[in-house]
Amino acid sequence: MFHIYTLNQIRRRFYISPTQTVVLSFAVIILTGAILLNLPLATKSGESVGFINAVFTATSATAVTGLVVFDTGTYWSVFGKIVIATLIQIGGLGLMTFSTLLALLIGRKITLKERLLIQESFNQFELEGMVRLTKNIIITTFSIEFVGALVYSTVFIPQFGWGKGFAFGVFHAISSFNNAGFDLMGEISGPFSSLTSYVNNPIININAMILIIMGGLGFSVWIDCFYAIKRKNIKELSLHSKVVLSITGGLILLGTTFIFLMEFNNPASIENLPWSGKILASVFQAVTPRTAGFNTLDIAALTLPTKFLIIIFMFIGGSSGSTAGGIKTTTAGILFFTVLSVVRGRESAELFGKRLPKYLVYRAFSVALISFLLVVFTTMTLSIAEVPYNKTDFMTLLFEATSAFGTVGLSLNYTPNLTTAGRIIIILTMFAGRVGPLSLVLSLARSANKNKGHIKYPEDRIMVG
Repeated sequence: MFHIYTLNQIRRRFYISPTQTVVLSFAVIILTGAILLNLPLATKSGESVGFINAVFTATSATAVTGLVVFDTGTYWSVFGKIVIATLIQIGGLGLMTFSTLLALLIGRKITLKERLLIQESFNQFELEGMVRLTKNIIITTFSIEFVGALVYSTVFIPQFGWGKGFAFGVFHAISSFNNAGFDLMGEISGPFSSLTSYVNNPIININAMILIIMGGLGFSVWIDCFYAIKRKNIKELSLHSKVVLSITGGLILLGTTFIFLMEFNNPASIENLPWSGKILASVFQAVTPRTAGFNTLDIAALTLPTKFLIIIFMFIGGSSGSTAGGIKTTTAGILFFTVLSVVRGRESAELFGKRLPKYLVYRAFSVALISFLLVVFTTMTLSIAEVPYNKTDFMTLLFEATSAFGTVGLSLNYTPNLTTAGRIIIILTMFAGRVGPLSLVLSLARSANKNKGHIKYPEDRIMVG
């Protein structure tokens, strides 16, 4: 017997939520990018890279990670590099941002559903002003990247000439601002060298750090800071912005100090650099693990404590609503201030004279725990897939797994050696790291609203500690 569905039943059956749409949009971008990168036209040798390798590179670019199995500068053709840069830009800002830009250019009205998708993409609290926010983000992003490209070009043009120098500037500005970590320096200082040949160059270092930090702060923080500066009243900053700025500044200061002390006598890193170079390299290595992926020092040559600190920083990542990954600085901030409040004997998490609602604390702990379990699971599966063939150590696999989850791109020079199974595992982890935490937070919010006011069980206690 056939069941006849009504139109509303069909719609409900095939309804795709905004969260699912965001996830699917990333999958479509990755697949499209993989098809283009798999073309012989995309490589300098004129040979196809292979579908798994194409998917790996497309996922890494779209998830703004930076892990690569082939050196970007020496392996890919101009067409391939353009595809990678485009994927980085779309992945960093989101497909809905570019869809909205196209709609605005052709004069089409932005529908309510599209506004909801924009809200999902940027993790905003309110629906009002989404189109205006998108316009501001697009204009600001392209302006910052253009200025960053010009600053990079002051070094690259004298070194490579006008055309190639400016092209290098544009590529690295896009990669820096979107916290991607892709670079074209392989033909200068060897494959997978990143920015190591510019370790003493203040222009390259400072420009990269500014772009990385701005991209990692989050779009809402920009706007908040702009209006606070305009009104000359820093106190008007929202609680979100205060947490983001304080945690970001604290991590950079802590990381710089720790790396400087741990690497001071390491001849493979900063021992032989002048004092200015030691400080510059320490600051840079403190900034870049929070999902940028560039490095001016050989990460594999760093001391064990420094590597472990970088793993922690990669796990924390940037800020909500930014181009960065990780569990986010706001999540880490909520966890830190919650623990601090418990130690002080307070019933609620308190920060900057405000009290956080318990549901927000629960979400932060949920995101952190699930993310931690994902890194553990990835490390475990990598050990099963890699150790029998490459005999690598635990630290290398944990570093690789955390880098993939945090969409960072730093590596202990192991990514090119990954087996096919290992590459598939990292692909899935990069994808989960880019869309997972966001989707998780949104789904938790819906579940909380859906089940609010339902059954409440009697309270009881268990021993802790």
